[in-house]
Amino acid sequence: MTRHERTVMAFDEQGREYMIDMFVNPRELSEVQHEGAVQGTSALRTHDGHDVTYLGNGEFMVMVPGEEGGVTVRTDDSEFA
Repeated sequence: MTRHERTVMAFDEQGREYMIDMFVNPRELSEVQHEGAVQGTSALRTHDGHDVTYLGNGEFMVMVPGEEGGVTVRTDDSEFA
């Protein structure tokens, strides 16, 4: 079951705002040595549903229809900077 973990605000070079949602898919490991859920894979999408890739150093690539190669956006969020 995928759950919303947080939202990050990022901006492109023209100052347009992109709200990026981070979702995580907890994995159940009760059959192994551990019990309970642990964090599994994460996915990034904009509020509009566009796929997002984290590039590092506070930069993301948003795959927007009509934009070849996507749009690079940047955040000042300390977790990604």
